Amino acid sequence: MECAEALETVLRDLQAQCVVQPRIRTDDELGIVLWAPDGSGQGLTSALGGSAAERLVHLADQVQDWAVEALWSEGASAVWPQCPTHPDTHPLTATVRTDTAVWVCPKRGTTVARIGELETQ
Repeated sequence: MECAEALETVLRDLQAQCVVQPRIRTDDELGIVLWAPDGSGQGLTSALGGSAAERLVHLADQVQDWAVEALWSEGASAVWPQCPTHPDTHPLTATVRTDTAVWVCPKRGTTVARIGELETQ
């Protein structure tokens, strides 16, 4: 999976469940950068090696870090993506299960959704 395609997959989840949305710019030196409303930016790195699912999880972790910081700076609950079983308690964790990139509840270990398929809140 190419980085742009993987980013689109993760951004579907961000659009479905995050009140703060990034401005995305590609920079020759920095690569892909997510910009928050407060003007802060975070560059994304692509994982070298690993399966497509592992690379997607690596990207999802970075987008999650951006979202938590952006939500916090806007005074919103800094939890993304929300665990449907434990709202406002902890975010879901990106991981690989049976060669598929998924979001899981870190408390129960249950799979909530494939990355890119979170339901709109």
